[in-house]
Amino acid sequence: MDHATVGTPFADLDRMPAPMLALLITSLEAMSRHPEIKRVRAAAMAALDPRPGQHLLDAGCGGGEVARMLAGRTGPTGSVTAVDFSAVHIEAARSRHDGSNVDYQQGDIADLDLFDASMDGVWCERVLQHVPDPEQTIAELRRVTRPGGRICLIDTDWRSLAFDGMSPELTGSLVAHTLSTFAPEQRDMGRTLRSRLVRHGLGEVSAVPVTLFFGTPASAAVVLPMVNPVVPADAGMWPDGHRDPWLTEVAAAGERGDFLAVLTIWVVTGTVLEPF
Repeated sequence: MDHATVGTPFADLDRMPAPMLALLITSLEAMSRHPEIKRVRAAAMAALDPRPGQHLLDAGCGGGEVARMLAGRTGPTGSVTAVDFSAVHIEAARSRHDGSNVDYQQGDIADLDLFDASMDGVWCERVLQHVPDPEQTIAELRRVTRPGGRICLIDTDWRSLAFDGMSPELTGSLVAHTLSTFAPEQRDMGRTLRSRLVRHGLGEVSAVPVTLFFGTPASAAVVLPMVNPVVPADAGMWPDGHRDPWLTEVAAAGERGDFLAVLTIWVVTGTVLEPF
């Protein structure tokens, strides 16, 4: 399966230009420290409820910070397998390893090199919005999870993106452009996770919407690249000719104190009821 041909540009990070990839990795690290992302992850951690001795999968592990958090919960008798499609991400994750029981692997989470029912639980954060076939990916996550195990999917509802403080014209163009960078079925991935798990036969499905609030441009820029003036013009985050006017209005709204941005991320968790 060639992610680069059918997923979003973020499905195959290793094909990004080196400067953009370096900026992205730095941005993801900063994002993991943001209070709003921490709220999302706290909700997900409570839903998955990792315990000592469990064997967990972090599907789409990025730099591995969540995998290491999970390993702290599973302890020395448990383990975490952290898989990412990007060789650069896996290299970054290994370079940050803290000695916990995490095995970092490069691979395709839609085609895992893992035995059936070998995992007690799965964490998959903000990945399905980028993959070419979310249904196949969820089926694969279900395949490797034992009956009674939990699958926790965390993903963005880009249709919930909203701003205030900037002109309606620029805001409308910016939001429309952002949505256009995703396939129609990926734009509202977060809100569809519940029905997807139900269709895959999971039980005890819970769904928690976490609305991220950003009251300043600086706060928003950590999570929303279209608000970040450091992101280069050729990154594709703005419609042609809109970057400078948009960022000028964003800065002005920040100075006035009426800037606002919101985005909802869903945390959806279900229990595997029977073998794949």
